[in-house]
Amino acid sequence: MLTLYITRHGETVWNTERRMQGWLDSALTENGIGNAVSLSERLRDIEFQAIYSSSSGRTRATSELLKKNIYIPVIYDDNLREMNLGKWEGQTLDSIQGTYPIEIDHFWNAPERFKPVGGETFSAVYARALMALERIKADNQVGNILIVTHSVMIKTLLSIFKNSPIENLWDPPFIHDTSLTIVELDGREYRLVLEGDISHKTPFVV
Repeated sequence: MLTLYITRHGETVWNTERRMQGWLDSALTENGIGNAVSLSERLRDIEFQAIYSSSSGRTRATSELLKKNIYIPVIYDDNLREMNLGKWEGQTLDSIQGTYPIEIDHFWNAPERFKPVGGETFSAVYARALMALERIKADNQVGNILIVTHSVMIKTLLSIFKNSPIENLWDPPFIHDTSLTIVELDGREYRLVLEGDISHKTPFVV
């Protein structure tokens, strides 16, 4: 059986400023670094076959922090990058709301109707997610795989695992930074074991 451990990058400066990142980048915050280290501790006893990461700077930085207790190389895959958000990248959500009210409403509330402003559709991200999954499955028949990626990509992967339509993409749970999703692959069947879990971010109390 192949088991996927899927996480989002650590919190970034632009996350705290409510700026869209997409294919652009900003640095991890101290909080984001701390959460990645906590996740690394949580995963330290799992024997991973490989780490597959988005090639973006924030996922590369997160992957290096996760490798603190996982001593294997990271395989970078452009197909695991975040949704390309075109002209929105680097802008705050308030600014986008003021300039593109219809498009941002569709982005959050009707993703199947979303028309990008110089970026990707959700269908294009779905196609990339499928390609990334096929590569991972072709390279690894059994074992544990760690995937480090982004919120829209994780939501898209969950749509694939659940066989749910794009219009339901934003259904709960919210994908927080360094949240953990675990999926088992048995043949062509997917079984969700854990979804968007952030228990490692909670201080341990005796």
